[in-house]
Amino acid sequence: MYKGKTVIDVHGHLSTPPQFRAFAFNLVVIRDPNEQLALSAEVMKPAIERHLKMLDERGIDVQLLSPRPVAMMHWERAPVVEQWTRSTNQVIAQHCEMHPHRFIGIGQLPQTPEGNIRRCADELERCIREHRFVGAILNPDPGGDRKSPGLNAEHWFPLYERAEAIDATLIVHPSITRDPRLDGVSNAYQYNNLTEETLATLLLEQGNVFARFPRLRIVVCHCGGAPRRLVEAGAILDATRASHGPDNMFCDSGEFAGGQFGMQVKRVRAGKADLHDNLFFDTCAYDPHFLAAALRQRGVDRMVFGTEVPGSGSHLRNPDTGRPVDDVLALLDRLDFITDEERIRIVYDNPRRVFPRLIERGV
Repeated sequence: MYKGKTVIDVHGHLSTPPQFRAFAFNLVVIRDPNEQLALSAEVMKPAIERHLKMLDERGIDVQLLSPRPVAMMHWERAPVVEQWTRSTNQVIAQHCEMHPHRFIGIGQLPQTPEGNIRRCADELERCIREHRFVGAILNPDPGGDRKSPGLNAEHWFPLYERAEAIDATLIVHPSITRDPRLDGVSNAYQYNNLTEETLATLLLEQGNVFARFPRLRIVVCHCGGAPRRLVEAGAILDATRASHGPDNMFCDSGEFAGGQFGMQVKRVRAGKADLHDNLFFDTCAYDPHFLAAALRQRGVDRMVFGTEVPGSGSHLRNPDTGRPVDDVLALLDRLDFITDEERIRIVYDNPRRVFPRLIERGV
């Protein structure tokens, strides 16, 4: 709890026993469509208990649980992806059944490089109806080869339409990259997260997705990728400040840059859509300066609490907080430009607004 409010973490991934990944390996190698994964509660218990212990230590009451993105296998052939997706969603559902007051499901979709979008929409609805999940992970680059259509393309519209119709929230989280330039780069998937999430944010901001689907809600993980580096007229300097007037806004300076001195420039600027009810970002960033920049640029009302506990930040200690670096609640507590009321919005109010099916679940 934080100041008497439930702490809802929207960015959590499965903790599983070794048998789970062993099944995945056998599926890839043997490719037997009749083989079914069966993990008993007793087998799963040690991994889940460790997971819960870490949530307790970080003050997290409820976590939305999704697949480990690097293990979604979207680059595989469709029959393998279908079988693995069903198995993964079943294990997520088992977690939720074993601890219904701590875990709520976020599904995996059977994405493939070829598309399979209508099948993804069907699996999303099945997860909502049968398992009472509240959303699903959307991988913007299932092939890991940067060949998928951008998230503003009509290619994705059948999924957006279904998600909007059933009040399901989509979470943009990439998987692996197969870019050969990154061979040998440590944790190359993290670089892929940064680039794919940044591109997803730009495409969703500048496309017509939310004009077509005005009730659709999408969360882009890790603060939406890279923070803004360049600015344009009308952009707000600090979204955490109450004023959005001239004292907090970038305006034309009267100077224009260009390749030729004295070049005449006329810029036509399209009005920006208000996406405060559609496009959101989670707080899963462990560098306090990065997180602070995201909050100032995105604004408190578009940020939802996310930690990825346990995950890539669990093994390091933040010297400033004295806590593990993935204790994002401790990070938020150290930021002096937001108030306790704003922290409550991030950890409780915003997740319930962004994931409306949480209210149906009594959260």
